[in-house]
Amino acid sequence: MAEGGIAFREIASVIGRRLNLPVVSKTREEANEHFGWFAHFTAGDLPAPGEWTRKRLGWQPKQPGLLADVDQPYYFAAGVESVA
Repeated sequence: MAEGGIAFREIASVIGRRLNLPVVSKTREEANEHFGWFAHFTAGDLPAPGEWTRKRLGWQPKQPGLLADVDQPYYFAAGVESVA
């Protein structure tokens, strides 16, 4: 599966749900204060066009999409150093 343009909030929502933490919206000013230098990336609309990548590189995705992958328990298991 190859999705395109996943919103940062969708990714944060999966992580927040898995960690049992609330996900809240912030104004640009609040985000700048909260995230510091990383705020630029959290506020940007930077979709990665999967179709362009597939055509340009001849890439055909075979793995789960980003949200399905990030929603796996092993990313959130305490004490896990790596997943092989």
